[in-house]
Amino acid sequence: MVPSSSGGLTAAGRLSLTGWLVCAIAAIGFAFDIYELLMLPLIIKPAIQELSKPEVAGLVAGGMSQADAMALWSPGGKSYVGWARTLFFVPAIAGGIFGLLGGYLTDLLGRRRVLTFSILLYAFSAMAAGFATTLPQLLFFRCLVFIGVCVEFVAAVAWLAELFPDRGQRERVLGWTQAFSSLGGLLVGTANILAARFADVLPAIHGGHDAWRYTLISGVIPALPLILIRPFLPESPVWAEKKAAGTLKRPSIRELFSPALVKTTIVTTLVFAASYGIAFGAIQQLPQILGGPKGHAAIVAAAKAAQEEAVAAAEKAGRPAPPAGKLKAIAGNATDEAVATVTIFQEIGGLVGRVLLALAAVRIASRRALLRLFQWPALLVVPAFFWWISTQLSSADSLPWIKAGIFVAGLLTVAQFSFWGNYIPLVFPTHLRGTGESFAANIGGRVLGTAAAWLTLTFSAATPPDPVRIALAGAAVAGAYALLGAVLTHWLPEPDAKLEN
Repeated sequence: MVPSSSGGLTAAGRLSLTGWLVCAIAAIGFAFDIYELLMLPLIIKPAIQELSKPEVAGLVAGGMSQADAMALWSPGGKSYVGWARTLFFVPAIAGGIFGLLGGYLTDLLGRRRVLTFSILLYAFSAMAAGFATTLPQLLFFRCLVFIGVCVEFVAAVAWLAELFPDRGQRERVLGWTQAFSSLGGLLVGTANILAARFADVLPAIHGGHDAWRYTLISGVIPALPLILIRPFLPESPVWAEKKAAGTLKRPSIRELFSPALVKTTIVTTLVFAASYGIAFGAIQQLPQILGGPKGHAAIVAAAKAAQEEAVAAAEKAGRPAPPAGKLKAIAGNATDEAVATVTIFQEIGGLVGRVLLALAAVRIASRRALLRLFQWPALLVVPAFFWWISTQLSSADSLPWIKAGIFVAGLLTVAQFSFWGNYIPLVFPTHLRGTGESFAANIGGRVLGTAAAWLTLTFSAATPPDPVRIALAGAAVAGAYALLGAVLTHWLPEPDAKLEN
């Protein structure tokens, strides 16, 4: 029997047990979407340096000096920058293309089925990435992670929008479950800190105790509750009823560009890209700016202090000082921990932004006005903030102000992500809801938006890496994306009430 109305998700105006299970699995999915995506900025530097060791050895065997070979694969080196850009952008392209296919399958096969398999895909792929032995392996598994994340977002948003037909309840459910995305950001920052702190006592992987591997492996967590809850999750009643009645039209990407939908498709895609461009062009580059030998003075000092503490501990115990490789790993783990502490403020800001969006969504009728509430301040704040960072790296006292600034930047940017989850289901018809959402989110956000990271890394490439250039390039790229979004929002369609159910 196909459920009707809210499918038994509410009782006396309140969520039933099934309703809470639906919200729980959606919240877990949204949380680990961001968890998986934000891993890369945290682990990319140590991962490339570890997995490039065979390449360095090959270059040395071919006659290149050890110093020159290592310079190529150190942050800012030609080979390092090439792989950093690849790891940021190629998975985004894969996610965009296959995510679009996933949106089509969401309309064809149902929201619940595609949601389930997408979460399992990215969870187990993230775990497999932690055991990668080469950069191509890491790239392959990161592509699978991105594909799962891109599909999951689309399936979850369409699913929730149709399970809760009442506008006020739908806005609250979408707003509050998406707020868990920022909890995912806090969790991955915390996981990276714990991995760095306890790496030496965790089981060895390929003979080492690299913190970045344990951070990647932790991405398997969302698969565990899903396996238990999956049998209790209902299908979208709107989709199921139309499917059973034989009135559900076959989804078509071409129809997105029909006269009735072409404006919605194009403008939504480009403005969605603008929101993501702010994040990937600047905010997600913060670990590259603050970490490294020429990073923020306070973080460089923390890494040096960790090395000195290890040497002093060895001397006190009557042991020889740790070898250079071990000291380098200690400094790297200390840097990762310090940077992750800063990024936690970004995620707290993002969480506050999502909560503010959830509160504002039920009070502001105009969707354009709701987006501009966060979009216009971001246009001013984010570029100015990253320009300011470029002037403060040598000042150890500026780190608390950087934490405050990234809190505000995260609030203004991440709130826009929640906006799209509330907005997109309302502007495409049922049979195209997954396909339309997927085109805007994946081609717009995951491909065009994530391209901002490639632009920032390209414009700031230098040997050795120059965090000042990264900060300035990030300010320029994020500012350009933010300006594009602010201009195009003028043509962003307001939702048609006829399409909401």
